[in-house]
Amino acid sequence: MGTTNSTGFSAAEKAAMKARADELRSSGRVGAKKADEAQACLDAIAAMADGDRVLAERVHTLVGEAAPDLRPKTWYGFPAYVDGDGRLVCFFKPAAKFGVRYATLGFSDVARLDDGNLWPTEYAVTSAAGAAATTIATLLRRAVKTAAS
Repeated sequence: MGTTNSTGFSAAEKAAMKARADELRSSGRVGAKKADEAQACLDAIAAMADGDRVLAERVHTLVGEAAPDLRPKTWYGFPAYVDGDGRLVCFFKPAAKFGVRYATLGFSDVARLDDGNLWPTEYAVTSAAGAAATTIATLLRRAVKTAAS
């Protein structure tokens, strides 16, 4: 996430922080439901630019197929997926949000996709079809398996 200058946050970073603050406020309210969180996730996907939306919809479908125990919600305004304890496992960050070349699929430390002394925590996503879909599904299954241990 880049800043507009070295002393402040960009408009996109401020919006992401505001979204996260709103999420935290709403999750503490009595009556906040998992269905509301799932709808917020779908709304975040629907609000994306066309290219990002298509990728996010496909990732959402892959999460449902490969890791059905993960629950959709939003995290900093991004579509995200949490385990049964509410811990963030993965999230989708659209390219247009920060004006970058590609969207990313990120994993938290809960996923523990550790591989030696150096491994990626975010993957660039330019397609979620074919071999890329297989790789995403494999990462999701591995993330869920390790998150449960």
